[in-house]
Amino acid sequence: MRTKLSQFDFDLPRELVAQYPSNNRDESKLMVLHRKTGKIEHRVFKDILEYFDDGDCFIFNNTKVFPARMYGRKEKTGANIEVFLLRELNADARLWDVLVDPARKIRVGNKLYFTDEDDNDILVAEVVDNTTSRGRTIRFLFDGTEEEFNKALAFLGNTPLPKYITRPAEDLDRERYQTVFAKEIGAVAAPTAGLHFSRELLKRMEIKGIDIAELTLHIGLGTFRSIDVEDLSKHKMDAEFFKISQQAADIVNKSKAGKHRICAVGTTSMRSVESSVSADGFLKANQGWTNLFIYPPYDFHIADAMVTNFHLPKSSLLIMICAFGGYELVMEAYEAAIKEKYQFFSYGDAMLIL
Repeated sequence: MRTKLSQFDFDLPRELVAQYPSNNRDESKLMVLHRKTGKIEHRVFKDILEYFDDGDCFIFNNTKVFPARMYGRKEKTGANIEVFLLRELNADARLWDVLVDPARKIRVGNKLYFTDEDDNDILVAEVVDNTTSRGRTIRFLFDGTEEEFNKALAFLGNTPLPKYITRPAEDLDRERYQTVFAKEIGAVAAPTAGLHFSRELLKRMEIKGIDIAELTLHIGLGTFRSIDVEDLSKHKMDAEFFKISQQAADIVNKSKAGKHRICAVGTTSMRSVESSVSADGFLKANQGWTNLFIYPPYDFHIADAMVTNFHLPKSSLLIMICAFGGYELVMEAYEAAIKEKYQFFSYGDAMLIL
């Protein structure tokens, strides 16, 4: 039974962590793992449809990333502060859970000012609670409409690229760090397996008769939080909000009843469907919060195929992939990925597990 964190460690050369996306969404590398035979293939992502037929189903996470990273200054001292918006707690009161950096400089009652290039105050916020060592609850002091407030956030906010992308966010990131099917605003990170799908590829799926079911899971920073316990059974995931409509459940269950292939696109889609399985093993409509942590051994109920990116060592994402693809095969595949110079993580290459 593989439940120890240290078994999911490997040496990842820093230069393999992708800093930019591929020139075209569907032209990244695609590694294909065949669980039954152990075969590993090296393809291009747009070849993926060769493995699927009429009646098969893809499950997409249609969450939309909002520009969550803001830069402001503290009252009186003028110290520069980075504020990372995590979750809106109360829309009427403009209350948000945030991370602040550097946290040691911020106290309850402090005011934070967010300005444009000419130092005009666009938004002011007051710290109302210290929730964790880095986290705070802040209240934006804004008298305008909700639409005006959201426009101000969009104007001030930056694409929340993960910290392992070491360059500043650029204009291209507003488009490329977002799936083409993103609809439901609420994520602070992109469902990165979905970034490989272009509009042209979606059209080819439609022509081939492949069904698409969309669900929503708003990705929080918990997805990236490091695991600090060796015994994985003791790790607790942060809860994330998900929503599966009856329409989505019906599409998936139709493919399942017809014994067609069901492909979860990304770890967030997989966690969502595994958080909402009916007693007879089908997908049910549901919404709420999930803190499901999938690690080996685990019996999957809905999807029998999966698209995912290449993940960092000792991450909850890699651990889930090992649960689905098989520990030995996935770790062998990661060795091959490093040898073949695959790009890792959010803007990196993709893996299809069949």
